Amino acid sequence: MQTSLIAIIGAIATIVAAVPTNDPPVKLCPSGLYSSPQCCATDVLGVADLNCHSPSAVPFSVSNFRDICANGGQRARCCVLPILGQAVLCQTPPGLGEQ
Repeated sequence: MQTSLIAIIGAIATIVAAVPTNDPPVKLCPSGLYSSPQCCATDVLGVADLNCHSPSAVPFSVSNFRDICANGGQRARCCVLPILGQAVLCQTPPGLGEQ
């Protein structure tokens, strides 16, 4: 009886240890057109952004994305794929409101 109980407890412990605990990656920008998270320095009329680059660290939340960009004096934006640092179409990430 004790052997069965120990075997059951061991099996349960093995199953619990095998369950993955990694959180899924944070979705910073919506799917589709505006799907590229960028830190941008200059905003032109709320549509075009200049001097953009990927965040310097991997953000763990949308507010962390904002903070990472702000540390470099830039704004967190969700852009259409930028070309040569010019992200022509950008918008504020969902959940941040206007910056």
